[in-house]
Amino acid sequence: MPNPVLYADISGPIVEFCVNVIESTGLAGVFVLMAAGSACIPIPSEAVMLFGGFDVSNGSQTLIGVTAAGLAGNMAGSWLTYAIGYYGRIDLLEKNRLIHFSPSRLARVDGWFKRHGDATVFFTRLVPLVRAFVSLPAGLAKMPFWRFTWLTALGSLPWVLGFALIGQAVGENWQQWRHHLQVLDYLVIAAIVGLAVYAIVKRRRGGPGEGEAREPVGAGGA
Repeated sequence: MPNPVLYADISGPIVEFCVNVIESTGLAGVFVLMAAGSACIPIPSEAVMLFGGFDVSNGSQTLIGVTAAGLAGNMAGSWLTYAIGYYGRIDLLEKNRLIHFSPSRLARVDGWFKRHGDATVFFTRLVPLVRAFVSLPAGLAKMPFWRFTWLTALGSLPWVLGFALIGQAVGENWQQWRHHLQVLDYLVIAAIVGLAVYAIVKRRRGGPGEGEAREPVGAGGA
C-alpha cells in the first residue's frame, strides 16, 4: 500500500537537515532555521519547533530558550521579507519581468490591507505554509512597521510555543506528530488550489477586472 504521507517523504531530507543544524548549533540553529522559514525559504517551522521541544524534554534546552529563539527567528525573517516588499515595491515587482505585479494588482493589495490588514497578519501566522509569505504583501502595502511587528509577534507566539510544548510532551515521538500534523498542510494546499480555480473561473465568466476593462483600446499597442 502506498504511503499516504507523500509530503513527509519529500520533506524528510529537509527535516533531517534541520535536526543536524539544531544538534550542532543549539538555539542559534533554531533561530536561523525559523528566520529562514519566515523569509519564504521552505523550512518546516513545525518540525523545527517540535525538535526544539524534544530537546527540552531530554534536558538539552529550556522551554523559554527554545521559544525565545524560535520567536526571534520568526521576527527576523518576517522583517526581512517585509523590507523586501516595502523598499522593493516598484523596482522589484512593477519593473521585474520574473515577479511582476501590475499597478492595478498593487492597488488591490493596498486596498485589502487597508481594510483587513490587521486580521490578515495576525491570523495567517497560525496557518501552515501561508504564514511564511504574508510579510511580503504587508510590506508591499506599506503597512506601518510597528503595527506589523506586534501583530506578527502576537500571531507567531502561539505557533512557536505550541509546537515546542507538543515536542516537549511527546519527546521521542515528535517525528510521528510531525507526520500527523502535516494533514494541515494538505488542507491548506487544497484550499489555495480551490480559491485559485474559483478566481480563474470567476474572472473568465466576468471578463476583465475593474480598471482593466476601462483601459483604452489602443493603449500599449504599437
